[in-house]
Amino acid sequence: MLGIDDPYVLMAYLGAISMSVIGIIYGLVRRNAARDEVTPEDRLWALDEKKVDDDF
Repeated sequence: MLGIDDPYVLMAYLGAISMSVIGIIYGLVRRNAARDEVTPEDRLWALDEKKVDDDF
């Protein structure tokens, strides 16, 4: 099949392709699953980082 004589090599190619497809599908399904909440702690950290950057 497709000039590949060894079935293990064919399984490796099909496995790599299938894992790539599974990874893409998983990424598309989960791309918006993360919460986008900014906590007061995050705000304080951002202000501290801005202050440090401004000091340089």
